[in-house]
Amino acid sequence: MQETGSIVRLGRMPYVEAWEIQKQFQDRRIRGEIPDTVLFVEHPPTYTIGRSGSAGHLLVQEEFLRRAGFDLVYCDRGGDITYHGPGQIVVYPILDLRRHGRDVHLYLRILEDCIIRAIAQLGIAAGGVPGLTGVWVGEQKIASIGVRVVRWVTSHGFALNADNAIEPFLNIVPCGIQGCRMTSLRLLMETPVDRERVIDLLADSLIDAFHLHREKEDSWELKSRAPQWRPTRSWNN
Repeated sequence: MQETGSIVRLGRMPYVEAWEIQKQFQDRRIRGEIPDTVLFVEHPPTYTIGRSGSAGHLLVQEEFLRRAGFDLVYCDRGGDITYHGPGQIVVYPILDLRRHGRDVHLYLRILEDCIIRAIAQLGIAAGGVPGLTGVWVGEQKIASIGVRVVRWVTSHGFALNADNAIEPFLNIVPCGIQGCRMTSLRLLMETPVDRERVIDLLADSLIDAFHLHREKEDSWELKSRAPQWRPTRSWNN
């Protein structure tokens, strides 16, 4: 069944600001005021700790991070600690799971599959690890997932390491997984990454997975925000 929806590219913005935007979108989706929407964003250097996270998985002092120019945010998504930074592709689907199976575990597996299928088109063979959430290439993790669901509407989502630095992950136990090593598309491909192409591949994968039909760009925007938040791509019945 085809359903309506929108792709919104927020550009680069602080994590907390994007979090507030998610809350507004989620609230409006719960009320049925907007269609399913997928937000693409890039964050400045930020560590986030989810609801099941442990401060012990931060391997340096918080003050050290702040002096070094990193933000640290305790948030309401699932999962443990992770890093976001320039060059990484962060995706926040705001979806009504009543239309997509009413199964959060299934939703996580679908997100993993969307990432796997998207980067396969770049020649990267990736997969999941039984008992863990996220996407790996061999023994290295390339994408982390952490979500929140309120009244069956999702927020938060996943981060794909594309052209971002990997060194900041050394300051944490990524996702609380001891011995976890991170990688990126740039490291695997040994070439600069076309982020816009990767975003398009991810968007197409998400549209296919959630049985959505893309059409021309429309003029819908979050009423309380500036016009540059107009969707860059959309789908419609």
